[in-house]
Amino acid sequence: MTDASPPNVTLSDRAARRIASILSREPDGTALRISVSGGGCSGFQYGFDLDRSRSDDDLIVERGGAVVLIDSMSLPFVGGSEIDFVDDLIGQSFQVKNPNATASCGCGTSFSI
Repeated sequence: MTDASPPNVTLSDRAARRIASILSREPDGTALRISVSGGGCSGFQYGFDLDRSRSDDDLIVERGGAVVLIDSMSLPFVGGSEIDFVDDLIGQSFQVKNPNATASCGCGTSFSI
């Protein structure tokens, strides 16, 4: 039996800069936690929260001062994804470019598999 490596999750340059900027105004040890839960208009929804607690089974993604935590229950849903930050006419938001999603809502915060 071989150990499978954890699914890769990456941060775009824009996301890393924005997360690092947000975290610079927070207490030391704070990270952006990305989670997946049931709900939203497409079946699952992403959650983005600032969190100072870490679990042993969290995936930790770091880039340029940005620290992102993903819990083990959410990881299968976002494995292989890129976290991006978009600033356009309809507003600013973090978006998950998720290769596992078969459909997503117009706002980009919910998806289906």
